[in-house]
Amino acid sequence: MTDSTANASATSSDSASAIVYQVNNPAAYEGEVNGQAVKLFVLKDGDMTATLSNFGARIVHLIVPDKNGTPTDVSLGFKSLADYRKAKESFFGPVVGRFGNRIAKGQFTLDGKTYQLELNNNGNTLHGGPSGFHNQVWTAKQTGDKSVEMTYVSKDGEGGFPGTVTTKVTFTLENKGLKIDYVATTDKATPYNPTSHGFFNLNGEGSGTVNNHLMQINADRYSVIDAGLIPQGEPASVEGTPFDFRKPTTIGARVDEKNEQLTFAKGYDHNFVLNRKNADELTEACVVTGDKSGITMKVLTTEPAMQFYGGNFFAGQDTGKYGRAINFREGLALEAQHYPDSPNHPTYPSTILKPGQTYRQTTVYQFGK
Repeated sequence: MTDSTANASATSSDSASAIVYQVNNPAAYEGEVNGQAVKLFVLKDGDMTATLSNFGARIVHLIVPDKNGTPTDVSLGFKSLADYRKAKESFFGPVVGRFGNRIAKGQFTLDGKTYQLELNNNGNTLHGGPSGFHNQVWTAKQTGDKSVEMTYVSKDGEGGFPGTVTTKVTFTLENKGLKIDYVATTDKATPYNPTSHGFFNLNGEGSGTVNNHLMQINADRYSVIDAGLIPQGEPASVEGTPFDFRKPTTIGARVDEKNEQLTFAKGYDHNFVLNRKNADELTEACVVTGDKSGITMKVLTTEPAMQFYGGNFFAGQDTGKYGRAINFREGLALEAQHYPDSPNHPTYPSTILKPGQTYRQTTVYQFGK
């Protein structure tokens, strides 16, 4: 472990007193997947440390100071490459695609042809299916202490999707945040909707529920879902519902109310339509604050929507990198995206990437206290 990495270790008195938050042995994340080399990349900027794996372009550690200045790892993950590969939950920290979130029945029609994708979620395709970006080894190049570039070429037909798509994602630590820039091109028209699927607990991994985190979401509307978590019709108003986070509200304040939408998802697992002034400009999607740590995280994005998932399906089956089981609602995901199932809803903002076009997205997870 380098000196800069070692300096990220400390015991957090408010977040979880028994946990020493530090970058695990980088060698534990090295190895091969499908004959391709996997390694851990360490980024450092001031009092922030992030580590990324090129297995799935994945956030592993994200260590930031709490209200007392104590380093706290707010990113959920595992202690080795082997643990990531055997985990029950596949989506701890990666970039997911080609299509983040769900496509109903794994089917869509494009230019008169119907495509069938791999299925992996109750008869639907979730996050690109088993062959998605999260299970691929990306070509990675560290460009300095604060940045790393990762590239993946998804071949025509992979997972059932048309076209060869080249995606480059650049992770940069700057301005007290982790900035993620995406650029992509294709040689055939294809649905394309990547997102970063970090899981966060702002009190620190292993510190307990996120239900007491304070959250504000900049959204007047959300996507109403069916029992399969597929959007139905046009987004609805959050007014008078448990989905109204326009004012700061604890996540758990209404999560157990009698509400069909909450019943379907066992809590929050919904797409929020962001209030944007200008497309392609960074919009503040939400602000979350850890109740114990005082750590605040803002999500800013150029995307039109954000999926908020409250960890409803965690069941203690996976053990995190600090040796504690990851239990029900002990982490949350805030996924900047276009709407789920967009290829099957012509009135939703288009997710079709065409030859000659360049896809661009920027999302920032910015921290304060």
